[in-house]
Amino acid sequence: MKKILIVATGGTIASMPQEDGLAPELSGQDLIQRVPELKGLCDITTVQPMNIDSTNMRPRDWLTIASVIAERYDEFDGFVILHGTDTMAYSAAALSYLLQDSPKPIVLTGSQQPMAAPFTDAQLNVYQSIIFALNPCSFDVNVVFGGQVIAGTRAHKQRTMSFNAFSSMNYPVLAYIRRDKVVWFGLMEPDPAARTRRALKRYTKLDERVIVLKLTPELKPSILGLLKDDYDAVILETFGVGGIPDYNHHAFRRAIFEWTDSGKTVVLTTQVPEEGLNLGVYEVGHAFAHHPGILQGEDMTTETIVAKTMWALGQSRERETIESLFSQVINHDHTPTS
Repeated sequence: MKKILIVATGGTIASMPQEDGLAPELSGQDLIQRVPELKGLCDITTVQPMNIDSTNMRPRDWLTIASVIAERYDEFDGFVILHGTDTMAYSAAALSYLLQDSPKPIVLTGSQQPMAAPFTDAQLNVYQSIIFALNPCSFDVNVVFGGQVIAGTRAHKQRTMSFNAFSSMNYPVLAYIRRDKVVWFGLMEPDPAARTRRALKRYTKLDERVIVLKLTPELKPSILGLLKDDYDAVILETFGVGGIPDYNHHAFRRAIFEWTDSGKTVVLTTQVPEEGLNLGVYEVGHAFAHHPGILQGEDMTTETIVAKTMWALGQSRERETIESLFSQVINHDHTPTS
């Protein structure tokens, strides 16, 4: 019988009503006991490194979760992380970089309604996550939610209340789960032997000093100067496919170049959720395409860019190394332009 490790972290799935609203209370063991269909399916062990609202999930917590899995990696056939939905996409992306090329499945799931609620999606999500973790073709970090399997770097919370909370952004859903069967995209099952050609690569450092800045009409370029003491990288969500205002004698261009010329990093992405960045289309983006220290987010989600930037800067301060790490395709995180 296969062995699955449940890593419970809190979230809506574990929440109970409190005086001021829902808050995590149930343990991982409590949650598993509320899914009787799991009995006899596999050998389940639960651990509880934290029990928090995922709003409070931080990079140090990603490192804790990754450490729990890495330290017990050889003991189990798969791992299921019970997590709040609000920051699940960030955590899934972060684990994709901290635990790369995993030949074993590392699954994140949760629910839009607490396990204790009368009309909850929690039981089915937990059950289907374990079904996926037991599948011989499953590997790497994925989100299983609402009957869909999404690559850990492509998940984005699209809905705040509906049970189909997550979408796969700019990449196909990897599989669907129908009852207790995994139906792979295109009906083509991955080769189980592919797992044996993979070897886990673990990383233990992140640079938390990363911020996302969204362009809005009349945003002042001087804001970059206010951020320089607290942050090593700015992820700038541009207009459209990469538009950055060039009024006031290219004030934004000067501010961005000053930031990167000081040794800091800028990652340009788009605030449009689908289809990605292309700095070569318009004059207002072209000037940034090849400037040192400016990275391009291409068709990655903002959540993934945050995690990847923290990971890349955590490994090196050398500009060329950071650019090389950021350009790697990891767990389907972006579509190469060439």
